[in-house]
Amino acid sequence: MTKVTATEVALAFLEEIVADHGPVLFHQSGGCCDGSAPMCYPQGEFRIGENDVKLGEIGGMPVYISGAQYEVWKHTDITIDAIPGLGGGQFSLDNGRPLRFLTRSEICDLPES
Repeated sequence: MTKVTATEVALAFLEEIVADHGPVLFHQSGGCCDGSAPMCYPQGEFRIGENDVKLGEIGGMPVYISGAQYEVWKHTDITIDAIPGLGGGQFSLDNGRPLRFLTRSEICDLPES
């Protein structure tokens, strides 16, 4: 089951970033201020932790979330979108561009006990 998808706008924006920087990965921010910002990094420049969970891929690029945050969001379908505005984080590759990535979420049906 795929837990992450992307809008067409986000996929086109991702293609632009990959063309400029090569393969990237996303890590869903867990901070209070950037909680809806998926951070975009060149592959190899962000260390995936042993507790991080791979949600899936968008545009062939992996998307991760911390294990603790995954426990809270595990019944959530995540969509990566791109909207007008400056990038969410200082080190995220969407910073300083006219678009930024944004996480949208929808709670899935919970299994009955």
